[in-house]
Amino acid sequence: MKPDPNFFALHGLAAPVAEFRFHPERRWRFDLAWPEYRLALEIEGGLWVGGRHNSPQGFFKDLEKYNAAACLGWRILRVTPKAVGTLVTVQLVRAAMSAA
Repeated sequence: MKPDPNFFALHGLAAPVAEFRFHPERRWRFDLAWPEYRLALEIEGGLWVGGRHNSPQGFFKDLEKYNAAACLGWRILRVTPKAVGTLVTVQLVRAAMSAA
């Protein structure tokens, strides 16, 4: 399930860009991003069903993506699908924006 970017706007935050392509050469995308803050929210799904993020190959690809993003100055928050539409995640994003 993809999150509704408007959820964050309803809680007083800027609406994020969904499926934001952050890398100039690779086709990597963030699930949600606030480019003006260089802040991304990645939803780590498939935790209990052996999804891509949990396979060794998927894990290593995620490391490559997250490290490349960090080298470009991005900060990445990682949450579970259940956590995306919660006030806890809103507070997490707000705190990260305040720290920028």
